[in-house]
Amino acid sequence: MLRFCLTLALFLAGLAPTPAPAATPTSPATPASVSIAAAANLVYALDALNAAFKQSAPDVTLTCTTGASGNLVAQITNGAPYDIFLSADLDYPQALIKAGHADAKTLTTFAIGRLVLWTTKPGVEVTDIIATVNNPAVQKLAVANPVTAPYGRAALQVIDHLGLTSAARLKIVTGENITQTAQFVETGHADAGFVARSLVLSPKLRDKGRWIEISAALHAPLDQGVVITQRGAANPAAARYLAFLKSDPARKIFERYGYALPAK
Repeated sequence: MLRFCLTLALFLAGLAPTPAPAATPTSPATPASVSIAAAANLVYALDALNAAFKQSAPDVTLTCTTGASGNLVAQITNGAPYDIFLSADLDYPQALIKAGHADAKTLTTFAIGRLVLWTTKPGVEVTDIIATVNNPAVQKLAVANPVTAPYGRAALQVIDHLGLTSAARLKIVTGENITQTAQFVETGHADAGFVARSLVLSPKLRDKGRWIEISAALHAPLDQGVVITQRGAANPAAARYLAFLKSDPARKIFERYGYALPAK
């Protein structure tokens, strides 16, 4: 009888369900993010671009730093944690690629910048560039730092091309980047200045002062390039942002802010 009871107990134990193994705790997925370094001429356009990108990628967090393209390249070279770099020219992204700090396959021209001569000073007209620079009322002429800012280099090329170097030499005040250069003109600290068209068409500045667009034939092209950095190459969200910059919604925003568009 005892043997029968033991046998029955073992049989019933074999029918009992085996406890499921304890679940292994998993870490929550790391939120997607993109750290953007952008040339200062994009400071206002970026707001519209990022808002449009977020409509299709609400899960991605964007952080932006703007400045002179050359300064941003120096930061990236020294290890600044940016995933993508939007330059005011193609030379700076190419320099990053040559130094091994960016992915050559991702280099893309996303827009073509335009330079304008702008004033907010009453009584100063800018319909004639030569007359404006020679005008005694224009005592301070704002230009972005040509060493680090492509728009500043373009401004000096215009001045040289028009034979205005001597007339402008003692008038030039230098902004750290094109945004600061525009601030000099906006606040009256400069009587006129060479700035990006994207700035004077921004909601903040479009109703202030008077400006004239500079012929692109007077300076080297301001083909603006974007590249994914070495750090960003492993970030799928950076690739998504790059693809967005080439999309029709992004191109419409660039056009609205006064940029010319590269061929698709």
